[in-house]
Amino acid sequence: MNSVIKESINKGVSYKEYRDLVSELALQGSNSGIEKGEDLANYTKLNDKRMKRWDKTVKVSDDAKLKIAAYTKKTTWLILTESWCGDAAHVIPVLNKIAELNDNISIKLLLRDENLELMDMFLTNGGRAIAKVIMIDEETGDVLNTFGPRPSEATNLVNEYKAAHGKLTPAFKEDLQQWYNKNKGQNIIDDITNTLSSI
Repeated sequence: MNSVIKESINKGVSYKEYRDLVSELALQGSNSGIEKGEDLANYTKLNDKRMKRWDKTVKVSDDAKLKIAAYTKKTTWLILTESWCGDAAHVIPVLNKIAELNDNISIKLLLRDENLELMDMFLTNGGRAIAKVIMIDEETGDVLNTFGPRPSEATNLVNEYKAAHGKLTPAFKEDLQQWYNKNKGQNIIDDITNTLSSI
């Protein structure tokens, strides 16, 4: 197993520990990561509320449950994140819900800025985009697949907007949050169940 990945698995925290950290930072008016600031602290507070909501409301269809249950390989999902990241706040509670449905999948979370060596092995279009999921076979240490920073439909929306406008505007980011709220995690569930059936 790659030593950086092995070390990262050992350092990773559980979903509950990550949730506790984000809640604590929200209470303190702070945020994780190298950069600190009022905006990032406000996003952290907002994300704490988002994750609380998703923890309660994410629904997994019976069809998806069957696909998740059929996965038999012992796998660790290493997830790189930060408290201020909007995409991560929508994505990670859904990933946790999926992992809870199969004992073969365990989740370990790491803060991106404290784990740049790992992050830089899994860039998205040259950027340190999060949330990034690295799926590792516990037996062989092989990386089976990656997921993120966004589900496929959201990625298409972002790519189309960037192609047309050059960069993401605050108005588009609002629209993206609305998309997540309407989609209710279903695109993430579809993407992950498709990935599980292929690895």
